[in-house]
Amino acid sequence: MISFNARQVGADAPPYIIAEACINHGGDIIVAKEMVHAAAAADADAIKFQFHVLDDEMLRNTPQSDNFEIPLYDALEQTNLSIEEHLEIKVLCKSLDIDYMCTPFSRASADVLLREIGIDVFKVGSGELTNLPFQRHMAKSGVPMIVSTGMSEVEEIDETVDLLRSFDTSFALMHCVSIYPCPYERVNLQRIPAMIERYQVPVGLSCHTPSIYTAFGAVALGARIIEKHLSLDRSLPGPDHSSSIEPDELAEMVKGCRAIFAANGAERTIFPEEKQIVAWARESVVSVVDIPAGAVIAPDMIGVKRPSPGEGVLAAREFDLVIGRRALVDIVADRQILKAEIE
Repeated sequence: MISFNARQVGADAPPYIIAEACINHGGDIIVAKEMVHAAAAADADAIKFQFHVLDDEMLRNTPQSDNFEIPLYDALEQTNLSIEEHLEIKVLCKSLDIDYMCTPFSRASADVLLREIGIDVFKVGSGELTNLPFQRHMAKSGVPMIVSTGMSEVEEIDETVDLLRSFDTSFALMHCVSIYPCPYERVNLQRIPAMIERYQVPVGLSCHTPSIYTAFGAVALGARIIEKHLSLDRSLPGPDHSSSIEPDELAEMVKGCRAIFAANGAERTIFPEEKQIVAWARESVVSVVDIPAGAVIAPDMIGVKRPSPGEGVLAAREFDLVIGRRALVDIVADRQILKAEIE
């Protein structure tokens, strides 16, 4: 179990749903606020942004992946919201009862989040999983951490987990495949129960498929955090829109994830509401012809029909036990047979 933002996240708690704003706001505070409203209306638990201190984070000649149309440094510089804008967003989140979250990408940005903006949890991107100096810097703060694991080998995850445990840091892990958008056949949802078993911490899914389906499968497999990119309009240009969902899809995902969590019990019992159905849905052994007293009951003399057997009535599952037994009384056709009426 991990606690942050006055929430408990773990096996026995409903899935914590994060709408990832990423840079889909394009650096426009108005759009960013619209995204907060959309995420809150969809009943997400949190909306997550990013904060970059670029010169502490990367060299200017850092290459970009195919989903970026301009150099990475330039794209992030153009879309980076200021500290003041993050504070505005945080105030808005509080007014709408949705948690504000933010991902840092360097020690400097982590310090800004801690000291100037204020956060209750670090959401750490997959790219920083192997940045052990950065992981150590965050772990020392004592703030809980949610760490994504895209692009990583199991041994690399092990190394980061060992580091976090050495600081007694409360953390959760996110299964992730860093492809934008990610084909279904590469999502590998079975990694979720494997990670739960291996690390014994809450595990979630950071999902980049262009739909909500994999989130449902993840919750059924034990994921208790779902992070999904949000876009107000998926057709807009930008590196993350194509791997995002729109507000109406987010709302459906939230409802579906919570419904699947509620439905995911393992108890085998007959519930009180089922018992009234038993009265008409099950069958009894019945006579299909007149059976005189003393007759040996043959298969063609009996059948099974509704309603359910009451007190002393032979149940359908006792059909084979009746064959070859002798009738003690006359049994007229088309009625339930009592146990006391046969030898």
